[in-house]
Amino acid sequence: MVIGLDGATFDVLDPLMAAGKMPHLAELVRTGTAGILDSTKPPITPAAWTTFMTGKGPGRHGIVDFERYDAKTNKLTFNSTLEIRVKTIWDMLSEKGFRVGSVNLPMTYPPRRVNGFMISGFETPSIESDFTWPPELKTEILKRWPDYSYRSSWKRKAIGGDEVFEQNIRFIERSFGQGAEIATFCGQKYGWDVLMVLYKLVDNLQHKTWKYLDPVLSQVNWNPKRAALVTGCFEKLDVALGELFRYARQNRATILIMSDHGHGSLDGKAQPNALLSQWGYLKIKSPITQASVRARQVMDRLLGRTSKRFEANLGIEHELALDWSQTRACVIHAGIYGFLYISLKGRQPGGLVDPADYEPLRDELRRRFLAVSARRPSGETIPVYTEVHKTEELYQCSRKEQPWLPDLLLVPQPGLAVVRKIRSSAPVRWSSLRHLEGTHRIEGIFIANGPNVRQGHRIRAQIADIAPTLLASLGLRVPQDMEGKPLAELFTTPPTIEFETPRATTVGDFEEIYSEAEKAALTKRLTELGYLE
Repeated sequence: MVIGLDGATFDVLDPLMAAGKMPHLAELVRTGTAGILDSTKPPITPAAWTTFMTGKGPGRHGIVDFERYDAKTNKLTFNSTLEIRVKTIWDMLSEKGFRVGSVNLPMTYPPRRVNGFMISGFETPSIESDFTWPPELKTEILKRWPDYSYRSSWKRKAIGGDEVFEQNIRFIERSFGQGAEIATFCGQKYGWDVLMVLYKLVDNLQHKTWKYLDPVLSQVNWNPKRAALVTGCFEKLDVALGELFRYARQNRATILIMSDHGHGSLDGKAQPNALLSQWGYLKIKSPITQASVRARQVMDRLLGRTSKRFEANLGIEHELALDWSQTRACVIHAGIYGFLYISLKGRQPGGLVDPADYEPLRDELRRRFLAVSARRPSGETIPVYTEVHKTEELYQCSRKEQPWLPDLLLVPQPGLAVVRKIRSSAPVRWSSLRHLEGTHRIEGIFIANGPNVRQGHRIRAQIADIAPTLLASLGLRVPQDMEGKPLAELFTTPPTIEFETPRATTVGDFEEIYSEAEKAALTKRLTELGYLE
């Protein structure tokens, strides 16, 4: 049994376990193996969970963010399972005759045909969509759980703050219990050799309530009632975990708990496009237009609505008032890290940069971003970008294989998140402590417990290691092209590890699956959570 706690971090869980708030999880850690699970670069939901499912990094599976940029059309759209370029663990296990079940895992919409069942994750557009395999499972779920929700929204209003806050917490608590109920029901109905349930809202809870969870700030008396609600929400998570642990033990199953990335404070937002504009690589048409868009968005937020349309993401000239005819480089989308693309002749419509100047420009931009510094409110001066990568070098792939990868990947200082919007001329817009939220970190969690798992052992692993570990522990050969390695040290009696030549995977052209209404729904959801700013 694999249990995903999206965005979980021991920085939050350790104090809760020590205080007796999560006894089921604490006992699992005490009697098993636990440690840090390093995420992908970037440490963001779609890239990381796809790496878990494939045992391969973004250079092999092709997913780096919620959005995908197509240079040929100069447009953005949403990723889906159809863009995962390699086989997933569910495909591999199904082919070998193992029964699998997956509940609410991101990057599983539309659900693939598997030997078992699959309920897609939070990128599911609506309950009207076909979000289950087999298809008839959808009807049974909606009948048994009329309030079933794949959603991960967080309501915000200018008035009624405490009441709305509690509604959000209760919604998350209900999702925790519902996840255990659905996983148990479907597992009993279909049977399973490998069963996974994902708790996406652990991540959302931390994004929105970080100031009540931060180990450094938790003693600040922000709002005792809200702080108690947040702690209570984690207690409800532990209750749901206890139910799953009992079900796993009834089936003599090994339990693996993992997160796709960790979490920490969002100290500020890095603005690379502001720098590109100052340096002369990016041209803004009209500051007036940009200001009017911002004013409308602020008003929508105050009124608790999100009027942002997907079309705004298809052409970022709407939000940035961008003049493509004079823009040589731009961070076109951002997911914790910045995805920078160069306007290249022969690639983008109206490309400006000659192919002979492409590498010199990349090198020039890399040097300039690595030299950027900013002064924290505390007075400390820090580098804004700790790494700037050419993605084909980072991911060990060719640009021909993955043409949608950015030309440069901008890795910010931990605690910063890259945004594509320009809100000032400063390289960083710092967050105030009173409005502090959370953001992702590389360091996630890993816990294992079961009949053959070492007790009291500590480990550090990579998220790509989980798929080959699952295969090896089931006595299956591991495909040689997996980038992760089986974690033999987990087990008191290590499995025999053998490798096999991977079967060829047929990869089709990119296929758009979302309707315009579904794109709008996804845009609203991701905007509310801060993934699309």
